Amino acid sequence: MRRQLRSRRAPAFPYGYRYRLDDQDEVNQNYLADEEEEAEEAQVLVVPDLEEEEEKEEEERSQGQPIGNAWWQKLQIMIEYLWDPERRISLAQTGLILFIYFFFYASLAAVITLCMYMLFLTISPYMPTFTERVKTPGVMIRPFAHSLNFNFNVSEPDTWQHYVISLNGFLQGYNDSLQEEMNVDCPPGQYFIQDGNEDEDKKACQFKRSFLKNCSGLEDPTFGYATGQPCILLKMNRIVGFRPELGDPVKVSCKVQRGDEDDIRSINYYPESASFDLRYYPYYGKLTHVNYTSPLVAMHFTDVVKNQAVPVQCQLKGKGIINDVISDHFVGRVIFTLNIET
Repeated sequence: MRRQLRSRRAPAFPYGYRYRLDDQDEVNQNYLADEEEEAEEAQVLVVPDLEEEEEKEEEERSQGQPIGNAWWQKLQIMIEYLWDPERRISLAQTGLILFIYFFFYASLAAVITLCMYMLFLTISPYMPTFTERVKTPGVMIRPFAHSLNFNFNVSEPDTWQHYVISLNGFLQGYNDSLQEEMNVDCPPGQYFIQDGNEDEDKKACQFKRSFLKNCSGLEDPTFGYATGQPCILLKMNRIVGFRPELGDPVKVSCKVQRGDEDDIRSINYYPESASFDLRYYPYYGKLTHVNYTSPLVAMHFTDVVKNQAVPVQCQLKGKGIINDVISDHFVGRVIFTLNIET
């Protein structure tokens, strides 16, 4: 609230009244002091009122301002950050600094690209650079079994039908007609070495499905699972340039891993030699040896104890073959379990 300052006049004295000059000066000084005190009180009271009115006016302006203006201001700030036309800088950096950054990262990318290019010039896409570290091929089996446990009941086809489907699908590429069409009939017992440039296509020797005889699925569509005499196929993983040492083919031997050896009384192998013939080696890689078909050895377990789990270990036998690596159960050997119920 504002208070109006009331002017105060000096006191009037009667005519002829005698007073001293000092008293008059004291009265004037008191009068001026009162005037100053009232002016200060008026200023103290007026200033808060002015501040409150300014705050009210600011709130009224902000309430009446559209919301879109705030977003527009933010957008302008962002645009000015990306490019400030007055200062002629981008991202709060001068053009010189941006040029230095660009030159540095462009040079770094060029060096990396050049190094990769020089590296690829020394690597052949047809032959691995380091092959001496892989001496013994790994081993895999078919049909696929969870945790390598073959559990099935002879009298319940649903328990072994998926094994039959897996074997049929795997052997489609070994059909006799397909092998005769794509591959050549090579003489057995010797390496099939093909000279020429490494980028030339190589021929592949035939491995027909009929070589597996009772485990081919041609004579017995159930691969022996319907009679409790299952067939399991074994193959070696491909290694470019691998040749069995001393010209002796790698053989397969299966036995009970732990327990009574009489739990497996009879196993038939196909081919009968239970070996991988030399004519399927060396392997030249998937880029040039396109139609190569890995040789197989089929194990036909014709007499296995029933109604109990039998651990089986199948090993590769040959010169330079390692089959006793504790840390890897698939280098030169494979371990699985047969549990045939009747």
